[in-house]
Amino acid sequence: MRIVHVLLLVIFLCFSSCEFLNQKKIKKTKVERLPNIVYILADDLGYGDLSSLNPKSGIKTPNMDKVVKEGIHFTDAHSNSSVCTPTRYGILTGRYAWRSVLKKGVLGGYDEPLIENNRATVASYLSDNGYHTACIGKWHLGLGWELKNPERPIVKTWELNSEEDSNVDFSQPINGGPKELGFDYSYIIPASLDMSPYLYLENDKAVTLPTARTAGKGSERGVFWRAGEMAPNFDFHKVLPTISEKAVDYIEGRSNSKSPFFLYFPLTAPHTPWLPDMKLKGVSEAGKYGDFVSQVDGVVGEILSALEESGQADNTLLIITSDNGAHWTPEDKEKYAHRANFIYRGQKADIYEGGHHIPYIARWPGKISAGSNSNQVLCTTDLMATVSGVINRPLPVGAGEDSYNMLPAYLGTASDQQIRDYTIHHAANGFFSIRKGKWKLTPHLGSGGFSVPVEFIPENDQILGTLYDMENDPQEITNLYGERADVVEVLMNLLEQAKK
Repeated sequence: MRIVHVLLLVIFLCFSSCEFLNQKKIKKTKVERLPNIVYILADDLGYGDLSSLNPKSGIKTPNMDKVVKEGIHFTDAHSNSSVCTPTRYGILTGRYAWRSVLKKGVLGGYDEPLIENNRATVASYLSDNGYHTACIGKWHLGLGWELKNPERPIVKTWELNSEEDSNVDFSQPINGGPKELGFDYSYIIPASLDMSPYLYLENDKAVTLPTARTAGKGSERGVFWRAGEMAPNFDFHKVLPTISEKAVDYIEGRSNSKSPFFLYFPLTAPHTPWLPDMKLKGVSEAGKYGDFVSQVDGVVGEILSALEESGQADNTLLIITSDNGAHWTPEDKEKYAHRANFIYRGQKADIYEGGHHIPYIARWPGKISAGSNSNQVLCTTDLMATVSGVINRPLPVGAGEDSYNMLPAYLGTASDQQIRDYTIHHAANGFFSIRKGKWKLTPHLGSGGFSVPVEFIPENDQILGTLYDMENDPQEITNLYGERADVVEVLMNLLEQAKK
């Protein structure tokens, strides 16, 4: 009988031990299950374009509105630059682009890589932590092209006439592109859709060689691209649908993978050329631009559907934002009631809010509260530190020095105090602003001129800069520079310290 009791005790202990190990294993698996991350970067999309953020928008954006309803939107989010290339640098590296060799403006399609060798990126960091990574869409960060004739330099121009030769050997793989920066898969166009060369590159190789030419187009507002080298089958109207299809295929292809994925999906729209699908003609009250934004919203819908249908939506952090404000000119405002940049002054390329105050929305079921919002000041450089917070693993030493972990803001656990100490804005012409709390300072350029437009300078007055109270004056109307010397001094010192 004692033997039976002993045997029963041994069986019980073994069973309990197995149960304990199984529970421990299940718990460990649950803790280590990392989310997919999809980052959709629209090109020149304004805060006021979304119908959920702007009640008077002339555009219906039901898919982005769905993300706002099911997730969070940031009311005070900013691109780190008011133009394309530097913002993309900031997103992927977590540092301001003016710390690089690019002090103003943007790159062309033939320029060298901007991101420095061996610099950590969001993609390389996530790849090192078990993620499969992909970049699909507009690159615009420079590429290392092989030359036909090594003794002759590459022709670095945004436009090539019919007699010019870029000296690029497109049959050779590129270097310094997505692969070297941590992306396992890429399908890209080199730069903006209105600058040559016009071709697709898949995993660093040309899909079709650009043996043809385009004379360019530019007679109608927004319907514009430059002359240059082009693949014979390249169709400007089909670029957005093509990259959207590739992104959907990628998401669906990862559905059975045990490893999480990071998809960086920089769109080509609604940047020029404005080429909305014919079936969308007249769906908005903002002309071809508005119709093109509607098509962008349709792309968001395709991504949402792909995540849902592949069973990955619940474990995916989806972020949708823009690289800068909309290029919505005074002429556009005169023609249409729509305000692409909402109430904010200025437009793309400006140091004013309209240049960099952007829509920023996110969804993560079960983590981000539906219908929430945050007034935390957020910058696009914050992606790197935030994903570090998401996967709870440290960044490489020295990486992302201008990046802040905004995860508490996403999850609604942040305090009332701002997470960022300060935020630096940068315009296309190299002007700086610094934002701390409610104050935004735009200093003068010294002997080089003013950092505020000439039209703003009152007659017979000398303005050394502007200071705005962004809580009470978000439209930047009342300049308090001459009245709050104390604030100016603090912000000037902080800006100089940050630049050093």
